[in-house]
Amino acid sequence: MSRRQIDITPDLMLRAYRAGLFPMAESRRGDRLYWLDPERRGIIPLDGGFHLPKRLLRTVLHSSYRVTADADFAGAIAGCAAPAPGREDTWINPEIEFLFLTLHRQGHAHSIEVWDGQVLVGGLYGVVLGGAFFGESMFSRARDASKLALVHLVARLRLGGFSLLDSQFLTEHLAQFGAHEIPRADYKRRLAHAVGEEARWLAAPDPVALEAAIRALREPAAA
Repeated sequence: MSRRQIDITPDLMLRAYRAGLFPMAESRRGDRLYWLDPERRGIIPLDGGFHLPKRLLRTVLHSSYRVTADADFAGAIAGCAAPAPGREDTWINPEIEFLFLTLHRQGHAHSIEVWDGQVLVGGLYGVVLGGAFFGESMFSRARDASKLALVHLVARLRLGGFSLLDSQFLTEHLAQFGAHEIPRADYKRRLAHAVGEEARWLAAPDPVALEAAIRALREPAAA
């Protein structure tokens, strides 16, 4: 994995994402940011390989949780940056937060939020370029909250015509949904195609269409 220190601006971040790189800090309190370009890249399939367990489908469709998009981007990234059991430190430092908040105001970064009443209990955020969504981080403060956010993200991306969902790294949590690794060269070929596509980020999709897209994740092709 190549890694090098560099001063980062929102415009430079977008150019870096187009080239297949992404920034991270060493820790929450770290004051240095680095570009990462992993030899193997994690992706979550949008073309039929996403795995949605039957129990989780019931939770998504019948839970009392409320799911929104771009309703509280600052809250979503703050939730991802906060320490949690098993994750006492994160790579999201204040500079990372500032850069992504700027990208959000510019319309390039988006979030999914999961609410229990008026309390934010889970969510995720990432960057959009063309038909690519670059997932950055997710968090959960209640059972299944981050899973609901991910299912809603995948359904919205499919509805909007996206072709690439980048998870950066493969984790055990993501693997259960069909996420897998591909070589860097393969990723960059897919990336070059995806960023040139036209896709729509759907912050408020038609509820009927969204439910149909969620149910479609359980179709045989997605099993």
